[in-house]
Amino acid sequence: MSSLKSTVQALGRRLGISIEYRTGFKVFPRRKFEPPKWCTPVGPGDYIALGDEFLKVFRDLGGLRPTDRVLDIGCGTGRLARPLTTFLTTGTYDGLDVVASSITWCRQTYARNDKRFHFHHTNAYNKAYNPQGTFPSSAYRFPFPDASFDFIFLTSVFTHMLPADLEHYLDEIARVLAPGGRCLMTWFLLDDESRRQMVDNGPVFNFQHALPGCYVSNAEVPEGAVAYDETRMRALVAARSLRILEPIHRGTWRCGQSDGVGLQDVVVVQPGDPA
Repeated sequence: MSSLKSTVQALGRRLGISIEYRTGFKVFPRRKFEPPKWCTPVGPGDYIALGDEFLKVFRDLGGLRPTDRVLDIGCGTGRLARPLTTFLTTGTYDGLDVVASSITWCRQTYARNDKRFHFHHTNAYNKAYNPQGTFPSSAYRFPFPDASFDFIFLTSVFTHMLPADLEHYLDEIARVLAPGGRCLMTWFLLDDESRRQMVDNGPVFNFQHALPGCYVSNAEVPEGAVAYDETRMRALVAARSLRILEPIHRGTWRCGQSDGVGLQDVVVVQPGDPA
């Protein structure tokens, strides 16, 4: 019976449904667009609800417009692509990710039915998410011409990147961001307040291991969670002629920051000399 159970459950995964065996087989349909279990998880929380919440953040804080050319760096299983399928009108969407299975599923689910949506796999190395990658992220050139996008976003990407890779991605963002465009990115930013809270209260992430240019929670798998000094972040952004649209929106990862717009700190930048 175990062989039959395995066969039927494998069929269920291919069909995008969940099948359990007790005294018989029971089928529990997956919600429309929700990724199957064989896709790499994009993090905790409700796939659909979080996507809708982030769309609001993009509009309210980043000024996202239905006509924008959008680039999603670290698109995962399309949690943020899904709400954009109905929000964008004449706008377009491109998603990048290092996880091949996620890109395959996004192409089957979103790009197949909407020619405005394109998904690109980059086989860049990341110890936490793509340990079989064949080249460093610092060597990856985004497959787009200069000034291609009006709105770029990275949610929980820089929080998994070490300095050399992160700085190269900032170079590429500055290159492909169009004049007047906006880039919304999330970080774990260290300042006097967040450092004090780590000592006094012990947040979910305790960045106790210092590496050159950053701090990590796990020295064995440093890309698991990476933090940067806010002063360093500001210098990196300014060096690429990007201007922060103040204020920085603090995340709930900081103890006592219950009114944050999300777990991580949100920074929005625009081309132009720093103020």
